[in-house]
Amino acid sequence: MTIDELLARESIRKTLAAYNSSGDRARFDEMMEQFTEDGVIELPGGARYEGRDAIRGALSGVKDTATKAPAPAPNARPAMTFLRHNITTCHIELTGENTASVRTYYNCYTDIGPDHCGYYADTFRKVGDRWLIAHRKCRLDWSSPDSMMGGRR
Repeated sequence: MTIDELLARESIRKTLAAYNSSGDRARFDEMMEQFTEDGVIELPGGARYEGRDAIRGALSGVKDTATKAPAPAPNARPAMTFLRHNITTCHIELTGENTASVRTYYNCYTDIGPDHCGYYADTFRKVGDRWLIAHRKCRLDWSSPDSMMGGRR
């Protein structure tokens, strides 16, 4: 393995961590900086969003809705106040000088504890000196029946 390959892998890991930590803290501008301008995300259930603005609109509703929701209806789930995505096993395959295929497992915790888990199937592209997400497919492997994120397969 060369120094350039090691640097690419560490840059990819930094992007993965920044995506989750900024999203969990509702810092959506920082989260969008982890995507290429023409980035794509596919969510469980088949929704697909192209471009940073569309992705931001799709993802920002999760935390914004949870923290700014009106009073819940009787028998409704309580509002989410805690969200943490933890990434675990990460397999990075450099597929070209400026491209990589990455598969990363995640576990998500909310107020209920373990909420859902799955993996990200990503294509990364080097833009300048950064490695950014060009395409992300979020796969859901399991969700709690009480999921606060609406666990969809």
